Amino acid sequence: MKRALFALLLVATLSGCATSWVVDSDVKSFSSIDTVPAGATYRFERLPSQQANGERQASLEAMAAAALEQVGLRRDDANPRYTAQISARVTTTLSPWADPWLWDGPFGYGYGYGPYGYGRRWYGGGWYGAPIVPQASNPWYEREVGVVLRELGSNRVVYETRARNDGPYTASAAVLPVMFQAALQGFPKPPEGVRRVNIELPTAKKQQ
Repeated sequence: MKRALFALLLVATLSGCATSWVVDSDVKSFSSIDTVPAGATYRFERLPSQQANGERQASLEAMAAAALEQVGLRRDDANPRYTAQISARVTTTLSPWADPWLWDGPFGYGYGYGPYGYGRRWYGGGWYGAPIVPQASNPWYEREVGVVLRELGSNRVVYETRARNDGPYTASAAVLPVMFQAALQGFPKPPEGVRRVNIELPTAKKQQ
């Protein structure tokens, strides 16, 4: 039933907007600056763990660079005013719309609810409290990006921001750049607290 409801909701959403879709991010930012000089410069800074995975980090930095440029920050490795530390993660979990009442048949393993919670059960053999394993057919992607700006002269953190998004689409290559844009919305004086930032993308980018 949950799957059917989710499918109907998804179809209704896409039919109302056939050429675009919305990436919704929950953003929280902290700032200690009111203004940024015109043409302010920065260079990227990497943690040791990020240096060990240089190709992936370079890809994330390219995504973040576009968002930083939109808010007036220009990359200049030779003469930077700030350093920018970039982070991102993508975690795959079981979809919250997945139906736990899934049985293989009257004489086989399946999923259900018993005295100890959800788990595997053998019909006629009693309850086995093994945990549910997320099914490959029902993935859910939890994403988070972060940007930390430091002033080089004082090594003081002047801006910190994070954006979170979750959903069923595999299109991280399209979603992460938009999340960096959302994370920097309002720079350098963002609203206080957690806020929802919605940015539209062409529907075709879902499968990237």
